[in-house]
Amino acid sequence: MPHPPKPKTVLISGGTDGMGRATALARLAKGDHVTVIGSNAAKGEALLARTAHPNLSFLRADLSSIAETERVAARIHERYASLDALALFANRVRPRREETAEGLEATFALYYLSRYLLGHRLAPLLDAAPDPVVINVAGVGNTAGRIHWDDPQLTRRYGQVRAQLQAGRANDLLGVAFAERAVSKARYVLYHPGFTRSGIDGHPSPLVRGSLRVLARFFARDVADVVRPVVQWIDRPPTEPLTAIDRGRPVERSLRTLDPATAARLADYTGSLLRERPR
Repeated sequence: MPHPPKPKTVLISGGTDGMGRATALARLAKGDHVTVIGSNAAKGEALLARTAHPNLSFLRADLSSIAETERVAARIHERYASLDALALFANRVRPRREETAEGLEATFALYYLSRYLLGHRLAPLLDAAPDPVVINVAGVGNTAGRIHWDDPQLTRRYGQVRAQLQAGRANDLLGVAFAERAVSKARYVLYHPGFTRSGIDGHPSPLVRGSLRVLARFFARDVADVVRPVVQWIDRPPTEPLTAIDRGRPVERSLRTLDPATAARLADYTGSLLRERPR
C-alpha cells in the first residue's frame, strides 16, 4: 500500500480572510502544519477558535512594516526547520496615501515589499524542504500600470488604483527576479485569480463595497474555485523555476511586464532601499 503523504509546513500571509483563509483551511484538511499571518488579532483568534485545529498557528503582524516582517521571518526560523510552501495574499486598498513608520508608501510596503522580504528571508527554510514552492497571488497577465521610477513611493501623484497597479507589476517582476537570480530552489508561481468574492467587505469605502457586492453576484468567482490551483501547487509544484497563470491560462514569459532587465532593476532598487533604511 502507498504511504500517506507526509504533512507539509505552510506559511500564508493574509491568511485570516478570503483566499488566504480558504487555502489555510484546505491545507489543514490535508493534515498540514499551517501558520497564518494577519494584522487583525480578532480575526486570527476567531479562525483559531473556529477550527480548534492543533496544526494551525496565527501570527499577528503588520506586514507593511519592514521590522514586523523581519520579526515574523525570524519567528518562522525559530519554529520550523523547513518550509514547504509560502503563499502570499496580503494586500489592502488605501484610498489615501499612507506612509509607514519607515517612510514608505503603505501599499508598496505591504503588497510588494513584504512579499519580497518573506521570500528572501525564508529562502533557507524553503531550500531545506524537498519540493518547495512560493505562490504569489497578485495580477500577473494584466499589463496596466508600471513602476514609477521617478517616484516609486508615489509622493506626488498618489491614487489607490495607481498604487495597486504599481505594486501588482512589482510582484510580477519579483517572481522573475526570484527565478532569474536563483534566490532559492523553490519554484515560484505568479497567480492572478481574477475577480473573486474575496476581500469585498474589507474595502474602506461603503459606496465601493456596495458596488462590489452587486458586481460579485454576477461576475465574481467563488473563493473555493480560485484557491483550488493554489492548494494543488502546494502538493505538486510546477517543474519550471517560474510559472505565471492568469485566470487559468499560462502567461507568456515574453510579456513586457515580465521583462528580466526591469526585474533586475527593481531588485536592485529594493536591495538599496532596505540597506538605506534607518536601523
